[in-house]
Amino acid sequence: MATGDAGAANAPDGAAANRAQTLNRQRAQVRRLKVLRVLALVCGACLTLGLMLFSLTLGSAAIPVGRILAAVLQPLQLEGFAVDSRTETIVWVLRMPRIAVAALAGAILGMGGCVTQAILKNPLATPYTLGVSAGAGFGAALGLIFGVAFLPGTLAIVANAFLFALIPAAVIIAVSGRTHFTPETTILLGVGMSYVFAAANTLLQFFAESDALRAAVFWLVGDLTRASMTQVPVLAAVFGAFLLVNMAFARDLTIIKMGDEDAKGMGVDVRRLRFVVLVTTCLATAAVISFTGTIGFIGLLAPHIARLVIGSDERILIPASALLGACLLLTADIVAKTVVAPVLLPVGAITALLGGPVLIYLLLRRRA
Repeated sequence: MATGDAGAANAPDGAAANRAQTLNRQRAQVRRLKVLRVLALVCGACLTLGLMLFSLTLGSAAIPVGRILAAVLQPLQLEGFAVDSRTETIVWVLRMPRIAVAALAGAILGMGGCVTQAILKNPLATPYTLGVSAGAGFGAALGLIFGVAFLPGTLAIVANAFLFALIPAAVIIAVSGRTHFTPETTILLGVGMSYVFAAANTLLQFFAESDALRAAVFWLVGDLTRASMTQVPVLAAVFGAFLLVNMAFARDLTIIKMGDEDAKGMGVDVRRLRFVVLVTTCLATAAVISFTGTIGFIGLLAPHIARLVIGSDERILIPASALLGACLLLTADIVAKTVVAPVLLPVGAITALLGGPVLIYLLLRRRA
């Protein structure tokens, strides 16, 4: 009888000990996950910088990595990092603008794809799904083929592309105030506007002269040959503002994946969140497209690859997608510069050529 009483008394203590062990294991798993995520972000940043440095060594003029690094650090006026004016010109005037624009554009597109997939709850959604790229392509073609431009000089095509990219965004924003406007409606509306602008672009090309037609088609493919150092501060400002907005709403973006009703129950203003994210994404994407043309697959692939590594928490997934987007576009640019050197291939064609098989692999792997 005494033995039975002792066993009954020890039972609660054993259950408490098991609960404590389970809690400790869960805490250890959370700590390991946090460390893994931090390491993933650090590795992504190091890989981005490494790709930028490697890309700086590519070109018709062979320059050792040490001199490239010295030229990059020369503006800091550190002892032992002085280089000749020729090397400085090659690095900062000829090569750095293209590489910096590639890194910033890739980061913006990757981040835009991440938040678009979250807000629309569709793994195939990207900013291009909203019709932004089709509108920009029509605006650029209008300037290249018929000379219709809103600004004179070198900014004509950029201004046209940016302004016409805002038309699909404005339509979506105007319609989004309706009560029964769902994510599926947003995607279908964007696809419909993409077809309209694509058809209008085809009609423009039908009446174009050969040189103008070639320029319009080359712009639509997406390329970095038009990159200049004046574009870098603009894209850097866009990236910084876009990152701040997305990180401010990162928790809500994670919650909204559970569904609109559940998110509302947890205090998330779903309509306001969807409005702000769609507006900022369209503006940021329009800025990128106006400088680079249509570069596809970055916004689609970067979030999927990042999600495989660090999970679905938007607080980590957003910066990880930005870093992966930069790495993907830098890699595509390296391929474009080396495959048939010294000829520079359009980087938009490279991203599509490499991105298609990668996407198919990810889909098959997920299905398996």
